[in-house]
Amino acid sequence: MLRLTLDALQVLDAIARRGSYAAAAEELHRTTSTLSYTVKKLEDDLGVTVFDRSGHRATLTEVGRLLLDEGRSVLDAAAAVERRVRTLGRGWEAELAIAYNELVPVEALLAAVGEFYAAGHPTRIKLQAEVLGGPWDALVAQRADVALTEIFGDGSALEIAHRPLGAVEFVFAIAPSHPLAAEKEPLKASTIRRHRVVVAADSSRGLPARSSGIAAAADVLTVGSLAAKLAAHVAGLGVGFLPRALAAPAIAAGRLVERRVSAPKPRVALAVAWRTPDAGPACRWFVERLQRLDLGSG
Repeated sequence: MLRLTLDALQVLDAIARRGSYAAAAEELHRTTSTLSYTVKKLEDDLGVTVFDRSGHRATLTEVGRLLLDEGRSVLDAAAAVERRVRTLGRGWEAELAIAYNELVPVEALLAAVGEFYAAGHPTRIKLQAEVLGGPWDALVAQRADVALTEIFGDGSALEIAHRPLGAVEFVFAIAPSHPLAAEKEPLKASTIRRHRVVVAADSSRGLPARSSGIAAAADVLTVGSLAAKLAAHVAGLGVGFLPRALAAPAIAAGRLVERRVSAPKPRVALAVAWRTPDAGPACRWFVERLQRLDLGSG
């Protein structure tokens, strides 16, 4: 049986902050004798001395300071649980999983999450980075509640609704040392296909895998994320298209060069999608907020 109670920790915290039993009693709307009894019982139960009573003020002992420091984190956690339970009782989801296509700048997504936290909503947020059809797959398989995704079909049969976000622009970017950097522009598709192409693997689990690579390339290097694809381009291990927003810093720094091609990659339209039967308050909040997401496509 635990001998340390939340009530005792609250009393300890109030006395330490207010500097006296009387001031703490006023804050907690109790009598000083009640607080004295609570502290004495705490000391007896734990076999320690929490306050040094030799002076005019209530001064924590070394053990008391340790107990207060650790106890405050317990009080914070308990208060958070209480807020979550009270608010969830009014219908908020316990957790909301958001699957996002890596074409979406994560900084923009985190800004939306920050606003959600700042508003004091209790729902825990889980972000899942996905590639190509991965976000849609996660939504269809109910591994995610909201998806920032390409739309495959209209989703109506699956009771999935969606709203447009915008489109992501791509750039053909290669290392300055790559042989294609010296070729005459615009680069022809037949010329590009003679070189290794870097592609990011589709993270779908249940749906057929898709590819956005250059068709019929002589060699392909497959990586697991757009961050790895960018690094492979910078290292000169292959060529291909990158989201302009992702490639821009490396291009500005001279680690990549942009080359014009005869067959540019079309922009990819993204949407925020969600399962309508399961849409709780947190889901609806994010659906509304994410429609204003900045895709940074230039």
